[in-house]
Amino acid sequence: MQISAEPIIYGLIFVSVLVLVEGLYLTVFGKSISLNSRVNRRLELLEKGAGREQVLEQLRKEMTQHMKSQSIPLYSILAAKAQKANIAFSPVQLIMIMGVLAAIAFVGLTVGTEAGIAVRLAVAIGMGVGGVYVWVNGKAKKRTGMIEEQLPDAVELMVRSLRVGHPFSSAIGIVAKEVPDPLGSEMGVIADEAAYGRDMSESLKAMSDRMDMQDLRFLAVAVTIQQQSGGNLAEILDGLAKVIRARFRLFRRVKAITAEAKWSGMFLSIFPLVALVGINVAQPNYYDKVSDTPVFVPACLVVAAFLVTNLVVMRSLVNIKV
Repeated sequence: MQISAEPIIYGLIFVSVLVLVEGLYLTVFGKSISLNSRVNRRLELLEKGAGREQVLEQLRKEMTQHMKSQSIPLYSILAAKAQKANIAFSPVQLIMIMGVLAAIAFVGLTVGTEAGIAVRLAVAIGMGVGGVYVWVNGKAKKRTGMIEEQLPDAVELMVRSLRVGHPFSSAIGIVAKEVPDPLGSEMGVIADEAAYGRDMSESLKAMSDRMDMQDLRFLAVAVTIQQQSGGNLAEILDGLAKVIRARFRLFRRVKAITAEAKWSGMFLSIFPLVALVGINVAQPNYYDKVSDTPVFVPACLVVAAFLVTNLVVMRSLVNIKV
């Protein structure tokens, strides 16, 4: 029995593409960019000797550069996720990285497989573009999830600061120093912008729009209303922290309840593909007798359509808004 290793080689090359882009990212921007550092990136840049204005300019550029580049063909698909992930690479650099990774994948496919040049070229481009997309999407999910988890504690820290007599700008500054990334650097940018004269509520609203998070919008609206009509900001934020924490707890509960249906849908969609790869690895000639029949390609397209429909339907069923 002849065993084909090509599907495994394809998978290993794709994983290598993901590892390469992550390694390049950490090499260029340092460990603090990975969101696992105790000291947030803004404080690390300040400790290295960069001026406050220079750090603010660099962070603001990173936070807004992707949405400004949506006019680049096909890049608009990636821009929103890159914005949420706050990818420090510029759009041009990301596109260049896609090209470099595609070239590396093409070399790997040439050495490790016997596929035709057209197939290798198409798969290499798919790996270069798809690898960067998967990496950015993972970064975006991780970053937004961390902000959602950090936000209640950050608001409660603001409440404690306000109750001991600090102004709201100082409370934001304390959060920027005490809270790690990603929220620490975000609040640090807001504190720096306020120091240079920008209205605090405008900065909060800009951050909530950029991150597209409902809880951040609640915070921006609460601060704006208090500035316009007055009131005890500490009490308002204390109530907001309880609401955000309750929403976060409810969201986790809904996620746990829908996990079974979500994973069932994923399993039902992925298992046929895994079985197909396994059959081709164990017996490459298994489909030779039917591959030349006129109904083979239409049948494959029908099966693929059913798999995609299953994913869409199951995703819509478990996508419960909290």
